[in-house]
Amino acid sequence: EAIVTSEELGQDLEHVEVLQKKFEEFQTDLAAHEERVNEVNQFAGKLIQETHPEEELIKSKQDEVNASWQRLKGLALQRQGKLFGAAEVQRFNRDVDETISWIKEKGQLMASDDFGRDLASVQALLRKHEGLERDLAALEDKVKALCAEADRLQQSHPINASQIQVKREELIANWEQIRTLAAERHAHLNDSYRLQRFLADFRDLTSWVTEMKALINADELANDVAGAEALLDRHQEHKGEIDAHEDSFKSADESGQALLSAGHYASDEVKEKLTILSDERSALLELWELRRQQYEQCMDLQLFYRDTEQVDNWMSKQEAFLLNEDLGDSLDSVEALLKKHEDFEKSLSAQEEKIT
Repeated sequence: EAIVTSEELGQDLEHVEVLQKKFEEFQTDLAAHEERVNEVNQFAGKLIQETHPEEELIKSKQDEVNASWQRLKGLALQRQGKLFGAAEVQRFNRDVDETISWIKEKGQLMASDDFGRDLASVQALLRKHEGLERDLAALEDKVKALCAEADRLQQSHPINASQIQVKREELIANWEQIRTLAAERHAHLNDSYRLQRFLADFRDLTSWVTEMKALINADELANDVAGAEALLDRHQEHKGEIDAHEDSFKSADESGQALLSAGHYASDEVKEKLTILSDERSALLELWELRRQQYEQCMDLQLFYRDTEQVDNWMSKQEAFLLNEDLGDSLDSVEALLKKHEDFEKSLSAQEEKIT
């Protein structure tokens, strides 16, 4: 009877399970003694049937034994129910503690101040965080189930209702905290991603500008018309490439302006990079225009040299014609020479227009 009337219900699930195991051993022993009680009843019935002189005493003792037996079985049933209830409550406590422990472990990861140093590291952190958020989404069902279990246990175990409510509130507080941390970290990682995306575009564009400046400055001025034409064609190709990057410059500027409008934590750095990017683009366009003017001047000069050379060659040939002493020795020959001279004068007029 001392076993079934014990008020010890365990301090935790492990302790309750130990008590349940001991009680199961007691129940096995109790079941083994039931046959003994039946034998007592049979023997008492036999004695009463035989009209034993102590019949009243026998009946009294029989009733006393049966009452004690029923009382013991009733107390055992109550003890079994109490231990079962204690196990339910302690199992709830354990599940809540384990869930809170997991939440706090993930909370330490959420509280990290590492938001990446470049685009690749930010993307890796975002993937990791999205994995944590999937874990949280899966955990939400468990939290809801534990809250529902808390409501049920408070109804079925009113004596433990206040303690169960404390656990429930502790679980909800930790759950709300981890959700807030997750949302804040995701937002901060997104801010970091947008910054690193902008900085990566900035580095790519400034590096391209440097390369393009070197390319534009690389060509020497030409020494002939064909070379000058090739320079102008190549220079126009550079302009085509510069024009093709206009969308990239525009996109980078829009990204930077969006960061500034959102009050990004790195606004000062973004503003500085936007100024540098604008200056670099302007400097590139100015350099291209300067070289265009130089190449066109070079072209004009080479065309002048070519035309001068052609006129010199023509005059050298015509000078030999003018120095000819042949004035003709007949009317036909003189007329032929006059015709040649007229042709020369026409050619001279054409050359004069070119020269002037």
